Amino acid sequence: MAGLVEALAAWHAQGKEVVLVSSGAIATGAPFLKLTDRPQDLATQQAAAAVGQNLLMGRYQKFLDAFSVISGQVLLTVGDVENDTHRTNALRTIERLLGLGILPIVNENDTVATQEIRFGDNDRLAALVAEFISADLLVLLSDVDALYTHPPDDPLATRIEVVAYGDPLEGVELGHSMVNSVGTGGAVTKVSAARWATAAGIPTLLTSTTSLDAVVRGEISGTWFEPAVD
Repeated sequence: MAGLVEALAAWHAQGKEVVLVSSGAIATGAPFLKLTDRPQDLATQQAAAAVGQNLLMGRYQKFLDAFSVISGQVLLTVGDVENDTHRTNALRTIERLLGLGILPIVNENDTVATQEIRFGDNDRLAALVAEFISADLLVLLSDVDALYTHPPDDPLATRIEVVAYGDPLEGVELGHSMVNSVGTGGAVTKVSAARWATAAGIPTLLTSTTSLDAVVRGEISGTWFEPAVD
């Protein structure tokens, strides 16, 4: 989180408008409910999110304080993004926060979400948010530094530097979707989100948090998904 916030603050200092779509509310809250793994039943997921969201924002703000950056919380469900009225309201809020120099931190509203608490939703939410705010760039963060032809621990794996728009990625093995016991996601959801964003004309970079220093310097460190061209 420290490295992520440092990169966000660097962009912010450059005058760039940055919106962070974050996961982690359920994973953050679970230990305070004496849970060792991600809860499986919906009510406990929602309870963990209610506790974790507050703590998560507090942790972000603690790191942001060192850079004199203030964050603002925006909680959405996919339904909010797909509903025209809710979408307009969310866009107005985010644009006003950006105009005031605030860093919007968007998260899935897991305290009320039902079907939205499922595999890969924050990647999809990031792509949807990027689309409706007309972002210039979507950066998808992973614990892997790029997309590979096979799972990175496979000796046959080779790094994919650029994915042309519409490339079906035939022969690419995206691996398993579950990355750990408290979070969901993986290459499948990253690629799906990248395809959604690039179809909307938004270039997308898949990279790791540890590579963000290079990205802030303007380097393409990761896998670049080329956008559709009108």
